[in-house]
Amino acid sequence: MELTVVMPCLNEAETVEVCVRKALACMEEHGVQGEVLIADNGSTDGSQQLAREAGARVVHVEEKGYGNALMGGIRAARGKYVIMGDADDSYDFTSLMPFVEQLRDGADLVMGNRFKGGIAPGAMPPLHRYLGNPVLSFVGRLFFPSVIGDFHCGLRGFRRDSILRLGLQTSGMEFASEMVVRSTLAKLDVREVPTTLSPDGRSRPPHLRSWRDGWRHLRFLLLYSPKWLFFYPGLVMMILGLVAGTALTFGPVEIGELAFDVDTLVGSSALVVIGFQAVLFAVFTKVYAAEEGFLPESRRIRKLIDIVSLEKGLIAGGLLALAGVVGLVMSLVHWQVRSFGELDPRESLRLVVPSATALVMSFQTIFAALFVSILGIRRSRETSMDVAAQAAEEAAEAVTREEAAKKEAVEAVASEESTPAP
Repeated sequence: MELTVVMPCLNEAETVEVCVRKALACMEEHGVQGEVLIADNGSTDGSQQLAREAGARVVHVEEKGYGNALMGGIRAARGKYVIMGDADDSYDFTSLMPFVEQLRDGADLVMGNRFKGGIAPGAMPPLHRYLGNPVLSFVGRLFFPSVIGDFHCGLRGFRRDSILRLGLQTSGMEFASEMVVRSTLAKLDVREVPTTLSPDGRSRPPHLRSWRDGWRHLRFLLLYSPKWLFFYPGLVMMILGLVAGTALTFGPVEIGELAFDVDTLVGSSALVVIGFQAVLFAVFTKVYAAEEGFLPESRRIRKLIDIVSLEKGLIAGGLLALAGVVGLVMSLVHWQVRSFGELDPRESLRLVVPSATALVMSFQTIFAALFVSILGIRRSRETSMDVAAQAAEEAAEAVTREEAAKKEAVEAVASEESTPAP
């Protein structure tokens, strides 16, 4: 079978029948061997029976959520290709061939673009059309090397085996973003075709919740991009803290009527420490995600780990600690010169704050080197099923060897019996 059209369904009695008939008519018109599969997520309005009567196959998906329903449908699909779309009659199931043609041409994922194809009046709320979708799609293109203009179009086609290999995990509306992001990171062939969006045919409100589901999409994009979540913000904070701290270490800085002194130096020190910790978190996340298969392994991170070994990290941390101790000793000498009496904070803090910052960063470096080394330990990924399968293969090989030995023995005996006596 070439194509399965998967529609997630939760109480879509008003529209599911017409969606099924449109998809089946499109496949029949163009000679595509396929089926329509309804991934029902617990409908109580008779949607299942209406879909069957219209010619669809219905599978029940127990786990609640848009992503769960779709994954249940994708796993149950019989087609080589899958086109997914909502069962609310907002997508045009009579125009599936642009997706099929791109898939036949070798694409792994074909996204619809509603902004290029046309959005009918009233089909998309202004908040989604002018803010939500454009902003989230822009963030997706910024964070990941993607050219997709409509990250959240619900009508999309893909090779079933390619998407199943990705191991998609999200259960809610953010499933739409995960499919695009994981496909892009896996360097699959991702393309885009124009499609249209019409007002849905339901009399009830949609399942989508603008702010909640929008946040879930943004959260997913952030969590899958350690560079933008940790590295870039941390790097900016470190640079600002180092520039300001270096200037203030040698004395007050005046900009117009504003005067910056040791209070700002303390703040600069905090920026350096927080920024350095954020950069380390970016490294931790990339290493962990690559080891667990959430993100592809980064050659830059792997090269960095190979260059900055545990021993080198310990040495760097030790040097920072030495610099901090030297600074603290100098502050004690400065106090001794004042006969251990009262000190001017504007002078003493210029020694103490940088020294304390160096000590804090030294321990951060040492602990980070140890933690990255732990994360980098290779472990066996064999599961109990892998072990059982391996044991079965070994047993089968043993039986094969035994049968071969018996066959050789029988042939040897037959050869001796057929040999004439001298």
